[in-house]
Amino acid sequence: MELTTKMNDKTELMPAVRKTSQSTLPQHLDRTSLNSYDMCPFHGIGTGKIFRGYNTLADWIVAQKTVMIDGFTGVFWDEAKQELEAAFAERDLKVNWILTDDHLKSASAIQEMVNPFLGTEDSVWGTKAALTLADFFEPGSLQQVKADNHTAINIVLGTGAALAGWKAPLIYLDLPKNELQYRMRAGSVHNLGNNKVESPFIMYKRYYFVDWVVLNAHKQNILNTVEILADSQWQDTINWSFSRDIFAGMKKMSSSVFRVRPWFEAGAWGGQWLKEQVKDLNKDEVNYAWSFEMIVPENGVVFESDGNLLELSFDFLMYAQYRDILGKHAEIFKTEFPIRFDFLDTWDGGNLSIQCHPSLSYIRREFGENLTQDETYYILDCKEDANVYLGFQEDINPTAFRKALEESQELKQEIDISEYVQVLDAAKHDLFLIPNGTVHSAGSNNLVLEISATPYIFTFKMYDWLRLDLNGEPRPINIDHAFNNLNFERKGDVVKDTLISKQSVISSGEDWNLVHLPTHAAQFYDIHRMEFDTAVTIETNNVCHILMLVEGTTVGIVTADGSDCEFHYAETFVVPAAAKSYTLRNKGNNRAKVIKAFVKDEVNLRED
Repeated sequence: MELTTKMNDKTELMPAVRKTSQSTLPQHLDRTSLNSYDMCPFHGIGTGKIFRGYNTLADWIVAQKTVMIDGFTGVFWDEAKQELEAAFAERDLKVNWILTDDHLKSASAIQEMVNPFLGTEDSVWGTKAALTLADFFEPGSLQQVKADNHTAINIVLGTGAALAGWKAPLIYLDLPKNELQYRMRAGSVHNLGNNKVESPFIMYKRYYFVDWVVLNAHKQNILNTVEILADSQWQDTINWSFSRDIFAGMKKMSSSVFRVRPWFEAGAWGGQWLKEQVKDLNKDEVNYAWSFEMIVPENGVVFESDGNLLELSFDFLMYAQYRDILGKHAEIFKTEFPIRFDFLDTWDGGNLSIQCHPSLSYIRREFGENLTQDETYYILDCKEDANVYLGFQEDINPTAFRKALEESQELKQEIDISEYVQVLDAAKHDLFLIPNGTVHSAGSNNLVLEISATPYIFTFKMYDWLRLDLNGEPRPINIDHAFNNLNFERKGDVVKDTLISKQSVISSGEDWNLVHLPTHAAQFYDIHRMEFDTAVTIETNNVCHILMLVEGTTVGIVTADGSDCEFHYAETFVVPAAAKSYTLRNKGNNRAKVIKAFVKDEVNLRED
């Protein structure tokens, strides 16, 4: 299989190294402002701050003579070495390469080490690893390598290079996690310390519970010693910048406003709303089930200089600036951004699975997470026949329900799920509350803005309409996990009384209203909606605000530091606690409505 891609301003034919319908982030982008949803939001850091290509990096390395080049899993290290070697050869310079892969423990020893964190072979989940990156290497091996004083250039290259401990500049090659997953699906990368490609199912589980945990901790540990940060999502080139310039940009973002780069995924139940509304999305994709609007473990932040773009994972921003971003809640959540926004698109699609999420004690004990998956469904848009499955019928019999689910799974027979689970009409701007343990699903013909605590993969499916995934494989069903967590008291009238937000106006002015959409007592975040004709000013009160324009075309925002920018319908953006205040201005013809999610003043993270 081959693909044609534009890179380095020329068209090349190269092997497919990524499996996705989405284009790579442009390395260079010249454009005027957009008037609709932007798939490539970026943050300018000034002129002359981002450089293109390995050749420019080689120039800088020549002046240093000795460097360490570390980076994330999934980086194409062979290509990086080849490109740099070619640049040094043009300068008639020889290089002493020390490759970190040569100092790893054997693949079998590493597999034995990580197995306890991977759960059973058929399980979707493991437990977050209690390992460090040094555990993957032969003890003391990297620390024993020395520079060759008779060679012009000395480079330690590969994941974990900083462990060599040389008194030399440190370069870090980052890779956005969506791009890593595209490479994973194409079979062009493997897990840390593995010497073979596994199935995407196995590799993703290993990434989530082991590799990302270990490498994010390593990234945080070396953050203050990195001199150059590079984006390596292109196959044979990079964009790079001095860390001081990136960190200065992050500092500004943490006291003004920012937006991360979204990405989109098809799914078994996916719909057509995103495809129709987001003009730059690939229209050849079968559907789009998800848009990852703002999830720290998945999204990246894009920086710009002279049209050159450089993307780093969102966690870099949190490691550097979590106190300014989270304000009064910084010491509770530390670098773990607590709230996520994502879209679930079932417009002309199918129902989500009937599912629930784990209790706080369960997710901590079984999977090693700090927070649990408490969710809400905000109905951004829907058709007249849209509905949501939420809570049990008054006469629910847990034993009979479980028997029906198990027989459906065993005999491949459909069941009438409405005999057990309530089906509620959905309308635009409704908010449905889904604290952990609540049975739920979004029905077809919705565009759901899911506002939730950050964890996002712990969905215990009980019934999935007997459908297959997009690869023709059965989707995992997790009845045991679900019944360990289901709350059967959320039934009958209790559902309408406690799981549908009772919206009310709590403040108003001449041409604006502030609407409260109260969440469940078990949920640590709350939600407001600002509705205004001209403008409204909001104080952060040292709390981070996550926002989205849910009705209207465009809003301008000016923060207390003078930052001024625009956001369009359905775009998510963040005002950090340190911004102090901001003014939203309606730039459309009709009333604007902006959702605001934020952590409550009183946070209860005690186990059930």
